[in-house]
Amino acid sequence: MRVITGIARGMRLIAPEGFDVRPTSDKVKEGIFSAIQFEVENSEVLDLFAGSGQMGIEALSRGAKHAVFVDSSSKSLKCINENLRTTKLKSFAEVVNRDSYDYIKLTRQSFDIIILDPPYRKGHIAKLLPLAAEKLSDNGCIICEYEAESEPPVPPQGLALKKNYRYGKISVSIFYKPSEEVSEE
Repeated sequence: MRVITGIARGMRLIAPEGFDVRPTSDKVKEGIFSAIQFEVENSEVLDLFAGSGQMGIEALSRGAKHAVFVDSSSKSLKCINENLRTTKLKSFAEVVNRDSYDYIKLTRQSFDIIILDPPYRKGHIAKLLPLAAEKLSDNGCIICEYEAESEPPVPPQGLALKKNYRYGKISVSIFYKPSEEVSEE
């Protein structure tokens, strides 16, 4: 597992041992960041269920202004902090030891990019997507990673589907929040 591009390009990242965390493959990560490449620069990023922190770190490496990493596992928090030190991106990050549901419900911050990659087969995305939509800035996007055999998540009111992708056993849906501006006709 490595940072694909940007200021931390090529740096190796560590992941917690065991089956609690399944790091996103480089192929899937590259696909996601290719799809949102124009949204990353100067963005505020939220990486829920952060695991190793690799998705938020990739965003920081590509020019995101700040990233918040949320996880409740002490193993994950240790890896995130170590990966931020290794990549020298710690000063652009906040690592939060908290349940992802509690964090998204209670934070007053809004984000330009929200990454939802929770444990599979537990229905987390369906429950978290409406909560995350409330914290999304105009023109922001939410990235949902889930097992390919599942039905794609349904966008809550206020979000639109940008694209569904499939990478072998993994699917990704990207939703965006259209700006409030009214177009002139």
